[in-house]
Amino acid sequence: MMISTRGRYALRVLIDLAEHNDGGYIPMKDIAERQGISLKYLERIIPVLSKNGIIDGVQGKGGGYRLIKDPAECKIGDILRLTEGDLAPVACLCKDAEPCERADKCLTFPLWVEFYKTVNLFFDSKTLEDIIKR
Repeated sequence: MMISTRGRYALRVLIDLAEHNDGGYIPMKDIAERQGISLKYLERIIPVLSKNGIIDGVQGKGGGYRLIKDPAECKIGDILRLTEGDLAPVACLCKDAEPCERADKCLTFPLWVEFYKTVNLFFDSKTLEDIIKR
């Protein structure tokens, strides 16, 4: 399992919004400049965060984006699953996977299940606030 730039950049965007939260909206270009992320890439990430109720956006003069959830309520696991999809290390554990015909005989299956649970527990135990406090 490898977290893509999409997942990493989503976290950076949300951290930026949390750190610069003065109640107003932050223009996308300001986020892009501070984070060194292209506007084109942000235009693909921000709608996912907005559609899922993590950020709010306003267009036009004075517009931009702001974090609408408390950083303490923003679990890293939820954000990564939005941007990455399932965090399963193998296909047979993916949410919509067909049942594996070898699951009952597969000696490695319990290993992957344990790893999957560990990864999800780890990311679900961390919040944006945890990252910002460091």
